[in-house]
Amino acid sequence: MQRKKAVVDAAVARAGKSRGLLLVLTGNGKGKSSSAFGMVVRALGRGLRVGVAQFVKGHSDTGEATFFRHHPAVTWQILGEGFSWETLDRQRDAAAAECAWTVAQGMLADPLLDLVLLDELTFPLKHAYLDIDRVLADIQNRPRNTHVVVTGRAASAVLIDAADTVTEMRDVKHAFRTGVRAQAGIDL
Repeated sequence: MQRKKAVVDAAVARAGKSRGLLLVLTGNGKGKSSSAFGMVVRALGRGLRVGVAQFVKGHSDTGEATFFRHHPAVTWQILGEGFSWETLDRQRDAAAAECAWTVAQGMLADPLLDLVLLDELTFPLKHAYLDIDRVLADIQNRPRNTHVVVTGRAASAVLIDAADTVTEMRDVKHAFRTGVRAQAGIDL
C-alpha cells in the first residue's frame, strides 16, 4: 500500500491544471443520465449553478425533472418530443433538435452556469439532426471553467475524441427484458 500511495500522490501532484471538462457518458447500459444527475447533485452541493437541457425525453414527468425543476440554482429545460420511434417524423424530430440546440447554446454561453448537462444529446447527433462540428464548436467556445456533460447511447468517435473523460455503460442484464416495466424512482 505504501508503494501505491506513492504512485497516487505523484499523480495528484502532477495534476495541477483546472478548467472546465467535457464528460461523455455513453453505452447501452442503464445509468448514463443517472450518473449525470449525480454530478448535478454534487455540483449543487458545492454551490455551483447548473443548466440541464434534455434533448429526447418529452414532457412526461421523470423523478429528476420533478426534483430539480424548481431548484433555484438549476435552469431546467425539457426540449424533446419523446423518442423518435414514437413520433416517426424525421423532419419534426430534426426541427425539435434545432430548437433544443438553440436553448443549449444559450446555456453553454452563460458565464453564470458552472455545469451544463446535455442529456441524450448523442441521439440527435447520431441521426444527423444536428451538425456535430457546430455542436463541438459551441461546446469548445464555452466559458473556460464551465463543465459539460453529454449523455446518450452511441456517442460518435468525434465526440469521444473531443471529450476529457468518457465512461461507457455496459448492459449486462436488465429487468425490462424479462417483462418488468420501467419503475418510478428507478428508471424514470
